[in-house]
Amino acid sequence: MSLLGNNPANLVDAYDFEKSVTPGEIEIVIANAVPSISTSSTATTFDTLSAPGAAVVVRLEGLGDSTTYINMPTAITPHRRSRNDVEADEEGRASPDLIPSSQPELPSSKRARLTNGHASSSLSGTPLTNGYHSQSSLLQRETLRAQDTRKKYQPGSIVRVELKNFVTYTAVEFFPGPSLNMVIGPNGTGKSTLVCAICLGLGWGPQHLGRAKEVSEYVKHGCQEAMIEIELAKDGKRFKNNIIIRCTIKRDGNKTIFSVNGKPQGKKAVIELCRSLSIQIDNLCQFLPQDKVVEFAAMTPVELLRSTQRAVASQEMIDMHENLKDLRRKQKDIQAKNAADQEQLDNLESRQRLQEADVERMRERESIETHVKMLEAARPFAAYRSLRSAYREAKERKNAAQTELTRLEREVEPSLLAVKAKEQYKAQIAAVVAERKTTISKAERAADALDKTFKDLQDKHNELVAADAAEKNGGRKHRQEIVRLEGAISQLKRQMEVEPSELDVQAYNRRIREKRDAVDDSTTKIGDLKKHQEELRRRGVDKNHRIKQAEDDLAQLDSQAGRQNSKLRSVSREAYQLWEWVQQNQSQFEKPVFGPPIVECTIKDPKYVDYIESLFQQGVMTSFIVQNNDDFKKLSDQAHDRMHLTEINIKAMVVGLDSFRPPVSPEQMRRFGFEGWALDYVNGPEPVLAMLCAEVHIHEAGVALRETTNQQYELLQNSSIQSWVSGKSTHKITRRREYGPGATSTLVKPIRRAVVWTDQPVDLTAKRELQENIQGWTEEVASFQAEIDEDQKKILAYQNAINTNSEEGKAISAEKEVKQKALAEFKALPTKLDAQEAKLATAQDAVSGIRGRLREIMDQQEIIALERGQIALNYADAVDAIRTSHNSLHEAEIMLIEATSEFEILTERNSSVKDLLEDQERQVDALVRETEALQKTAKTALEKCTQLLERVEDELRSFLVALPANQTTEQLEGEIESEKARLELMHEGNGGVIREYEQRKKKIDALTARLEEIKNALSEFDDKIKELRDQWEPELDSLVGKISNSFSLNMEQISCAGEVGVHKDEDFDQWAIQIRVKFRESEPLTTLDSHRQSGGERAVSTIFYLMSLQSLTRSPFRVVDEINQGMDPRNERLVHKRMVGIACGMLDGVAQQSQPLENGHDAEDAEDGVAGQSRGGSQYFLITPKLLHNLTYERGMRVLCIASGEYMPSDRSRMDFKRCVDLRRGLKAGAMAAAAAG
Repeated sequence: MSLLGNNPANLVDAYDFEKSVTPGEIEIVIANAVPSISTSSTATTFDTLSAPGAAVVVRLEGLGDSTTYINMPTAITPHRRSRNDVEADEEGRASPDLIPSSQPELPSSKRARLTNGHASSSLSGTPLTNGYHSQSSLLQRETLRAQDTRKKYQPGSIVRVELKNFVTYTAVEFFPGPSLNMVIGPNGTGKSTLVCAICLGLGWGPQHLGRAKEVSEYVKHGCQEAMIEIELAKDGKRFKNNIIIRCTIKRDGNKTIFSVNGKPQGKKAVIELCRSLSIQIDNLCQFLPQDKVVEFAAMTPVELLRSTQRAVASQEMIDMHENLKDLRRKQKDIQAKNAADQEQLDNLESRQRLQEADVERMRERESIETHVKMLEAARPFAAYRSLRSAYREAKERKNAAQTELTRLEREVEPSLLAVKAKEQYKAQIAAVVAERKTTISKAERAADALDKTFKDLQDKHNELVAADAAEKNGGRKHRQEIVRLEGAISQLKRQMEVEPSELDVQAYNRRIREKRDAVDDSTTKIGDLKKHQEELRRRGVDKNHRIKQAEDDLAQLDSQAGRQNSKLRSVSREAYQLWEWVQQNQSQFEKPVFGPPIVECTIKDPKYVDYIESLFQQGVMTSFIVQNNDDFKKLSDQAHDRMHLTEINIKAMVVGLDSFRPPVSPEQMRRFGFEGWALDYVNGPEPVLAMLCAEVHIHEAGVALRETTNQQYELLQNSSIQSWVSGKSTHKITRRREYGPGATSTLVKPIRRAVVWTDQPVDLTAKRELQENIQGWTEEVASFQAEIDEDQKKILAYQNAINTNSEEGKAISAEKEVKQKALAEFKALPTKLDAQEAKLATAQDAVSGIRGRLREIMDQQEIIALERGQIALNYADAVDAIRTSHNSLHEAEIMLIEATSEFEILTERNSSVKDLLEDQERQVDALVRETEALQKTAKTALEKCTQLLERVEDELRSFLVALPANQTTEQLEGEIESEKARLELMHEGNGGVIREYEQRKKKIDALTARLEEIKNALSEFDDKIKELRDQWEPELDSLVGKISNSFSLNMEQISCAGEVGVHKDEDFDQWAIQIRVKFRESEPLTTLDSHRQSGGERAVSTIFYLMSLQSLTRSPFRVVDEINQGMDPRNERLVHKRMVGIACGMLDGVAQQSQPLENGHDAEDAEDGVAGQSRGGSQYFLITPKLLHNLTYERGMRVLCIASGEYMPSDRSRMDFKRCVDLRRGLKAGAMAAAAAG
């Protein structure tokens, strides 16, 4: 079949049924969704797809509001034809097997598909108008058999993809087969769009496609949403029916909405569902879109191993690998700590041995000092023992005195009893006297109360007299007030007869407002002028700063340092900004911080400038150098967090320049033709040179002005030197020891012209630009000052206007206030008149009520006089009671005097006995106080000793407890003096030696314990790693061995060789897949990389590697987009044949060669029904815009032909492919039948 251009009118003549290829299925997708295809485009040829007997599926997309699907079962040859048969057909002779039959066409077994949401059965064959039928009954049975025995879809493989308003498609539906699916069509028709739909529709993001970053960008232009519906094959366990995942993409909000079998689901749930079906869109070994092909080719061997395991290994193997990597990382960390701790331990033990003698001497002195301190600490205990003895003696004296006191008290007891009885009688008489004094006090208080009442009544009487006089005086005042009020009323009435002049308030307000507006306008203008002045001053300051900066730059242009700073700024403005900050803030760092080599280094000999500079990259040339980690953090924080610089490189150099040595001796260097090492020609601070050695290896890079000879080049290849500069080129050798001593590759580049370390004259253009800028900015500053002066004059004028308008406004306001006051007073006259008249009426009423109030006062005076008489009588009775009580008190007081006299006489008689007793009591009290004081002091000393024992260490506590019980303070002091004398005879020495020794001993003990723990931990890690590795490594070797066998067989089919192995490293994160290939007989197997193989060879190796995973894959489908773009026709044909064989039918990894039987069918057909339908790996999608002629096809593969363009007719009847195919086949069959009959 040939599809010429984009004109559907050519389709009728485009079908060619004369090619001998294996029957398959061809699906043609014709859509008008991409109107940009030009009519002049080269005809796209599909001759290789004209498979006789293929079930051609033609689908018309985007041709109006509906989508039409047409199934066209086509004739299948009953046996494989020979080349002679093909040639006979080409000459026009008909084959007897193709004579049409009169039986009607059987309906196709292909399932009904939806057309606008309604079921539409496949069209059965009908007789054509020319009388021929499209098929014979034999051909119909063959077609049904081919379809009914078709390979089933693996769980998770793609059964159907439907798109609406997605990228270029308005509406389209794909039905891929379960084996190999070839998606072909011209560029721009939407092949890769199918790949995008699979990725996005299954929940993965656009980052896995390498195209648009936002999912909303995949919505067709002019539409608001797109729909992707993917039908996945059921697994028969969790899902009894196929799984339908629908993804709706919203342009607004950049959102995606998912549903599974009609039920809404989250994106995470959809991805988990796909992962459970072993779908890995994020694995380039399974899903390789067009824009990720380069990324796959650039995968490192380590990444390739990871992707390979994800594609074909069990999750348990992947987890074991991750665990091994994690265990190895932790083991390395522990080993690093172990080495550091062991080195520290050795150092500490060496220093410990050197100080042992000094420590012994210092310990003896310390022992004496400790003993002296212990003795001094025992002083409170000696003092306590003395106090305890004194307390015991005082306690004995107190007890004796108390015994004597008790004896005396018994002897004088009778005399003291008589005195005591008289004392009691005296107390009784004193109580009677006190009681009678209380009675007198009560009587006196009652009399005082009556007296107070009498005085109160007298005060009330006086008040009534005063009120009488006041009423009389008030009458006179009221009459005077009446006269005054009558005069005031007459005056107010006269004032009301004279009206003031009228007041126009609005006119006054308008005049005042005009003055205020004038003031506000002037104030606003002054504010604007001041803002303008501030802006001019700010701009002036900015210009002056620029002038100063330009002058500094101009001055620096004439110095070497200035020129280098200028070059740094031209190379990296951010590095220049940070360098300026570092120069101003060196004091903030612990050690000096060095700038980039551009400003810190120079070249000793100018003729080597080009050679040296060719060795450096810009990142190294602009790197800053610090000498410890603290300075590194401080500079990094300043650059990234505070200054927000992103292109800054900082190197921490903790090793010196002497750590870097040349790889060979000077004699060997000269044998190589070198004049020196690059380090020999560079001047600069040692830390900067050390950084260049560490990063660029300038101490190992040879330099020669002349080209190296062939002999020298051979010597260099066999030496340890990896880079050098000679003649006009730089050379870098890469050695891969795992491939043998001869596995080397050399990268040669031309020497660049030096642009940094050059003694170029001052850049006159830059200098002239700076001078012009300075002159222009100076003129701008002068113009700013002139504008400021002019604004100041305007401000003064506006200020004068403000003063004038303010004064005039105040005068108008004063005049208005005077007139308003007069008018207000006139308007208030009626109110004042009413008030005065009300006061007059009140005064007149007051005069009329005076007589009644005087009569009331007289009545109250009479009542008070009667009450005063009664109070006087009661007071006389109270005075008489007081007199009687005083007489009784005098009698009791006389009796008290007599009793007191008798008590004093008895007391005098017994005074000597009492004195003796009191003297003894005083003595006892003194001894009690002395005993208590000694007890308290002893207790204080005991508490001090107890606290001291609790506070001190065990050794001192034992010493204090063991002190002799009878040791005195004098004996203790003597022992202290003796020990101090011994101490003075010994040399003092360094007091910190023992402390250092003990601290070091603790460190040694801690390090020893930690090293033992680390040893145990490393042993545990070794056991865990060995256990995991013993499980994982054999499985990996077996898996990679199977891949290698398949890969080798694939390469052998195209007369090449290849193998796949595992690079094993001590670190499990460095284990990698090694692919070794050879495409020519004369060359050895070499590692696949971008340096040794061409792009086409890498593409062949890549696709064969992916095909080698087919039999081991856990993935239900695999997608490869335009992998054949870089292949030559030979490799593409061989790869295609191999891919078809693997995808559509393999036995032990080798595609079966069809052997004809006597009845014309293949042996495979006889055994399995259809070759490749019941065997093979997972589903395959191969997308390509171009295809070679006469490629091999197997039954079971499906070809999706996509055609679209602006010439797709709107009348779908013109695109009736079934009718075209039937007509063509009928004519062909008729011609062959006629030829056979003739």
